[in-house]
Order: sequence, then structure tokens, then C-alpha cells
Amino acid sequence: MSEPARAPIASPQQPAALHDRAMDNLQYIRNAMESSSAFTSVPGVGGILVGLTALLAGFAASRPVWSDLWLQIWLADAGIAAVIGATALVLKARRSQTPLLHGISRKFLLSLCPPMASALLLTIVLYRVGAAESIPGTWLLLWGAGVVAAGSFSVRIIPVMGGCFMALGALAYLGPFWLANLLLMVGFGGLHIVFGALVARRYGG
Repeated sequence: MSEPARAPIASPQQPAALHDRAMDNLQYIRNAMESSSAFTSVPGVGGILVGLTALLAGFAASRPVWSDLWLQIWLADAGIAAVIGATALVLKARRSQTPLLHGISRKFLLSLCPPMASALLLTIVLYRVGAAESIPGTWLLLWGAGVVAAGSFSVRIIPVMGGCFMALGALAYLGPFWLANLLLMVGFGGLHIVFGALVARRYGG
């Protein structure tokens, strides 16, 4: 008479293997959700403040007594804007508990930085070769390109703003130099205020 079949004895390693597989699946799901989400910590209020300082800089640069200092005025405003933007970005990211150096936030920042570094380098080069009249178009075009690239990881309104900057940059290149200061005010002032207000209203500050 044959013995009844015995149930297979579970290996003590099976629970550990199942646990590891489950953790791998959870990590995959988390990464997929993170990759498909949008970076919404773009600071709308910070954009408004940056726009206001740009309007002040443009007004100062348009005064005849300071017209020869237009580049220094705009460079000083760029430094102020960088501090305001970075501070606002960190504060909003903390409120929304969004890590800035990981996941979608990291991709956003890495996409924005190369055009900014290029703008800085080209500013030095253009000034040294006596082509300062090309600097406003370079700033507008490269800022717009950076915003479009970074905006691919953010909400749809951000790349739209970048496209508007690039259009102004093209106008600054093609138009007369006396129009450059006005285009800088429209771009770094007006566009930042308008889109900053939209971001603040729709995406929480």
C-alpha cells in the first residue's frame, strides 16, 4: 500500500524571497508614479517678486542718467532674482514636502541649470568681444529654453511661459537695440508676474 503524498515543505528562504520581491515591486511602483507626476513646487509668488524687481531694474536702466549702466543694473537684478527664486523654491518645496534633489525635482533643476550656465558664459564672451547688444536676446532666449526644458517635468503652463520668453529673445535679436530694455521688462518683468500669478492661484503659491 503506497504512502499518501506529503505536502511540500516550504523552504525557510521562501518568505524572505517573497518579501524582497514585494519590496522591489513597491519600489518600481513608487518610481513609476514619481516619474509620471509633475513638479508643482515652482514658486508662483516668487515669480511675481522676481517680476517686480525686473520692472524696477528696467525702469532704472531706461533713465538717461543710468543708461550706460544698463548691463550692471540688469546683472544686479539677476543676482537678486536668483536669491528670491531659490528661496521661494525651497520654501514651497518644504511646504509641499517635495525633495528638491531627488526624483522629478532633480530632473527639473538639472534641465534648467545648463542653459543658465550657458547664458552666464555667453554674457562674458559677448561683452569681451564688444557685442553687448546681443546680450538681452541671449538672456531671454536661453532662459526660455531652460524653462521649456525644465517645464517638461512640470505643469503645462511652465513650458508655455518658456516659449513666450524664447519669442521675446528672437525679437530682441532681430529688433533695434533701443527695444532691448523694453523686451527685458516685458519678459523678466511682465511674464514672470503674469505666469507667477497663474501658478500661485492654480498650484498653491
